[in-house]
Amino acid sequence: MPEIKQYPNKLGLKGWVVGGKWGPERYLYTLHRVTGLGILLYFVMHIFVTATRSISQELWERTMAGVSGTFFLVGEYLVFVAFAFHALNGLRLALIELGVLTGPAEEPIYPYKSSLNVQRPYMVVMMILAAAVVLAGGYDFFIATGH
Repeated sequence: MPEIKQYPNKLGLKGWVVGGKWGPERYLYTLHRVTGLGILLYFVMHIFVTATRSISQELWERTMAGVSGTFFLVGEYLVFVAFAFHALNGLRLALIELGVLTGPAEEPIYPYKSSLNVQRPYMVVMMILAAAVVLAGGYDFFIATGH
């Protein structure tokens, strides 16, 4: 039986939190996946809650009373935050994949030019836009509507 190599976790708990030598792109990749799953979960729950309307008006009113309040308002805001990030990051990824943000492909001749120097400024712009949308949404959720 072949021997299985085991590598020690030199980073300990820090390795779980900060990911070692991950760059910001890797964190955005992970966050993009997590927000996508969160939005999917919200969508499925929304379908079930909305479906109670087709069963009876009384069940609909009881369900809506059960999913109202500060806790659910904060939850809806977190869904909005996830959607804002996911949409803007998805747009950035689509533009990179189409070559709009990176330019035409080049022949790989050593020393290689890193596309990170081209992509990273767009990542920063996307994060600033996402933060602006999240702040505007927070104002609308909590201040403008009087919650």
